[in-house]
Amino acid sequence: MERLDKVLANMGVGTRKEVKQLIKKGEVSVRGMVAQRADLKIDPEADELWVGGKKIVYKKHIYLMLNKPEGVISATFDPRHRTVCDLVPEEFAHFKPFPVGRLDIDTRGLLILTNDGKLAHELLSPKKHVPKTYFAKLDKEICKEDIDAFEKGIVLDDGYKTLPARLEEGEGGVYVTIYEGKFHQVKRMFNQVGKNVTYLKRIKMGNLTLDPALSKGEVRELTKEELDCLWTL
Repeated sequence: MERLDKVLANMGVGTRKEVKQLIKKGEVSVRGMVAQRADLKIDPEADELWVGGKKIVYKKHIYLMLNKPEGVISATFDPRHRTVCDLVPEEFAHFKPFPVGRLDIDTRGLLILTNDGKLAHELLSPKKHVPKTYFAKLDKEICKEDIDAFEKGIVLDDGYKTLPARLEEGEGGVYVTIYEGKFHQVKRMFNQVGKNVTYLKRIKMGNLTLDPALSKGEVRELTKEELDCLWTL
């Protein structure tokens, strides 16, 4: 059980002070009855809440898909650059979502944002080896030797050998799937076989595919089916 004013504030209805004013004005009802006290104990998942004639649907966690554009960093705050959290619409911002993992500033594509630490841990755990697929454009064409090298794992410039990865030719570029997330990993892997990445876009994480209808910089909630894809990794 939680305080009524805290629940409504967490749902973005207003600050605790603003919520208390709404309650005083009789604009808040719980279970069909006008609420009299801000400290009323409620079950937010079971009790029906209305504010100003509008039903408030309680959510503890938020799960968002972002088509990250270039020039934006994967962080909650940065004094110099625009962050992915700056792209989150106001209706979701009060949940304080954070990016699950990161994409480089010049890499675009699929990024998940959530306030669910458990899901984030599941997706980022090194033990899970969650696959991540990218579409890349290179300054040179790949050859069979490159595909074989990726399948065996690439020794990076610092001596670390990556897990086996999948490299495939595609229309206008290549597709690469990795099972870990080292710093600048995709670019560094291609550098080790003599290629430079000129364009990089993440299109898939686990079984979740970037919505092709999502414009650069656009955010939307995951559907139940998409969320189930992530939890069943």
